Amino acid sequence: MKSVFKFLPAATLAVGLALCALPASAQQPAAPQAPAQPRSTPAAIAAAREILALKNANSMYANAVPGMVEKTKTALIQQNLNYQKDLNEVAPVVAQQLAGREKEIGEGMAQVYASEFTEQELKDLVTFYKSPLGKKLIEAEPRAIGLSMAFMNSWAHNFSETVMGAFRAEMRKRGKEI
Repeated sequence: MKSVFKFLPAATLAVGLALCALPASAQQPAAPQAPAQPRSTPAAIAAAREILALKNANSMYANAVPGMVEKTKTALIQQNLNYQKDLNEVAPVVAQQLAGREKEIGEGMAQVYASEFTEQELKDLVTFYKSPLGKKLIEAEPRAIGLSMAFMNSWAHNFSETVMGAFRAEMRKRGKEI
């Protein structure tokens, strides 16, 4: 089953996570976490997890741990070229030690969903995503979003030419060619 999230490359998540964990984080104390979301009922969290599973959301962050380990290793090698061999050997050890931690992302996402929707709304969404139309949405939405993004990019390119033409015309009125 295709995921609504496939249009978001896993690299996007990895880059976002990497920005938070580059070697500077080893030199500074951890930043305080975001304020806690309001407590949701276990049933709401379970429904949120089910929605995320139906949408195959885990594919969005499945490679977060190895991706973060690789990005951190690369950053450390750039700062410590003489440790390249050691860092290459240590990376699989670190990846193994931290394997499975990507599940924290899924749990956090479930908490967010459970804090943004009521328990009943989440249950209704589960029912919807299991319906024929909901299944079609899960299947078709990634393509629709991809085509929409392509259209927006094309429109932006064409419109930027229109805007540039308008600037040139106005500057020409002032006797200045650009």
